[in-house]
Amino acid sequence: MPPDARADAPRRTLVLASSSPYRRALLERLRLPFTSAAPAIDESPRPGEAPRALVRRLAREKAAALAADWPDALVIGSDQVAVNAGQVLGKPGSHAAAVRQLRAASGRSVEFLTAVCVLDTASGRSLIDVVTTTVVFRTLDDAAIERYLAAEQPYDCAGSFKVEGLGIALFERVTSDDPTALTGLPLIRLCGMLAACGCGVLDALAAPA
Repeated sequence: MPPDARADAPRRTLVLASSSPYRRALLERLRLPFTSAAPAIDESPRPGEAPRALVRRLAREKAAALAADWPDALVIGSDQVAVNAGQVLGKPGSHAAAVRQLRAASGRSVEFLTAVCVLDTASGRSLIDVVTTTVVFRTLDDAAIERYLAAEQPYDCAGSFKVEGLGIALFERVTSDDPTALTGLPLIRLCGMLAACGCGVLDALAAPA
């Protein structure tokens, strides 16, 4: 493709199907204009649903929930769950639940599954993938847990920590092929999906506003 062909191509409208400030901040790093809206879906797991199937379904449903309002757009949906010893951990929502989650994670390896879906509402085509991040937690006593929760109050975060903040002090190590996945939106994977939909991130920098 000639260089000027990319520059002349119209930009696709991007919509982030999320009200999460963490996902908005991550998407802003790509310097692409976008709109965000909260999808109205039931995020409850289905009976017997495996964690990977759950996050894939919810990422897809979040994107699809906005399709009618944005008939010619690329809608981005994402979802994340933590899995500790086979048990799915959601957002704690309270201090007591966060204490239980961090006690259970202390000294253990916890998997975080982050799904991302890009839905082209014009064609109906969707791309979806799941990125796995393994977090090994330090051994945490109750005093350390209480100090951390008082400092950041991460009650809206799966796993009861903010990796972009002081939560990093809870870890021994983190393993992932996409370092942004743990925060909630895997940007490496997302860039590939957007490019496959004709919206390359670096190409868009040369496009007219």
